Amino acid sequence: MKYVLSLLVFLITPLLLAGFSFAEETRVVPVTQQQVQYSYAPIVKQVTPAVVNIYTRRVVRQQATLFNDPFVQNFFGSSMLPYRERVENSLGSGVIVDSDGLVMTNNHVVAGATDIKVVTADSREFAASVLYRDEKRDLAVLKIETAGQRLPFLAFGNSDTVQVGDIVLAIGNPFGVGQTVTSGIISGLARTTVGISDYQFFIQTDAAINPGNSGGALVDMHGKLIGIPTAIFSRTGGSNGIGFAIPATMAQAVLQTAKKGGIANRGWLGATGQTVTFELAQSLGLDKAGGVLVNKVTAKSPADRADIREGDVLLSLNGHELQDVDTLKFRLATLSAGDVVDIRLWRNRSEKNIRVTLEKLAEIPARDETVLSGDQPLTGLRVMNINPAVAEEFNLSEESRGVIVTGVVDGSFAARFGLRAADRVLSINGETVTSVKQLQKLLQRNITRWAIAVQRGAQTMQIRIN
Repeated sequence: MKYVLSLLVFLITPLLLAGFSFAEETRVVPVTQQQVQYSYAPIVKQVTPAVVNIYTRRVVRQQATLFNDPFVQNFFGSSMLPYRERVENSLGSGVIVDSDGLVMTNNHVVAGATDIKVVTADSREFAASVLYRDEKRDLAVLKIETAGQRLPFLAFGNSDTVQVGDIVLAIGNPFGVGQTVTSGIISGLARTTVGISDYQFFIQTDAAINPGNSGGALVDMHGKLIGIPTAIFSRTGGSNGIGFAIPATMAQAVLQTAKKGGIANRGWLGATGQTVTFELAQSLGLDKAGGVLVNKVTAKSPADRADIREGDVLLSLNGHELQDVDTLKFRLATLSAGDVVDIRLWRNRSEKNIRVTLEKLAEIPARDETVLSGDQPLTGLRVMNINPAVAEEFNLSEESRGVIVTGVVDGSFAARFGLRAADRVLSINGETVTSVKQLQKLLQRNITRWAIAVQRGAQTMQIRIN
């Protein structure tokens, strides 16, 4: 019996080592040199020639500390106070996406740069210029003069098909140490609460991403570009294994706009709303949270013509589930005017399918650009109405309305208050400003005290005049 058992062990052991098993799952030790030497090297060799280092130089104007006091700035006007200039150098990464010399990177890598230099993996240097940049998407397209040379480039992959757990490589120039490759997996998809750009929809990865990686490449195991590394979550400034990349579908849309001369042809739906929470879902008869509850449909918009109504819940667009408002904004941002989309929605406790043809951003209401005049404090201010197209141009949310500043006449009364383009006039003496005509009427009042609220970015300023 002893010899029979020994014989069975002798016969079965090679089968186990070869990967066969009578058990449900068996892990085996590699037994050949080839199995031991699994490597990402072939993919790295394929993709790294198309990833570049980007060096920028910008001149930064800084106000002297003595003049930082708000009282001094309001009295003199910030435009009249002295500044000192200093040169700031920074670095980032980029990806060659066209053999003729088009490079994609993050907008924050090149924002404000006066000189841009691109260095390829084989140490060739090229001067570059910004062909197109999109602040809302934090993406930019550079053009480098190749003198006829054809450059290696990365082809885009389909970022909509990646799954959590897929292996990826991140390539860039962290801390300026030189081109670096890190590996990891897709840790999460459709991250919409990151707060990096106006379009919150990111691929999350644990592949090490550090300062300098911004604008580089996130590639899959086929060597395809599936994302542009953009930001990290970190308490120290270094990688904590939580990095975020802009999906390739968004990058492709921006690249196409750049190739068309920078003229955006983005699709507009004309419906806005709020994310459906669990409590809302219960009240609406839905079995889970998610989707967008429509609370406004613009008249004569594509949504209006397709009979999308207030109170509808948009569940999916072209088969992609809509988890929240940011997901809807992302999906629309990757589409163009003229595209036909299929929307699945929830109405009266049942599903309904609607087909919508997207259109160009609307010019409703008309811009009505005007230079304010008369005996009032905003004389010399150039303003216009905000509509969806204007909101897109000034990086505002689509539903923004009111009046925005487009310029200030030099030496005018309004120039004394340091107002500038992109400021929004919110209210006059407590009354909300809704249009250029209404603003003009408010300024015609025969009064001696003025309280003007102006929004600049995320801050609201109060201008008081006696």
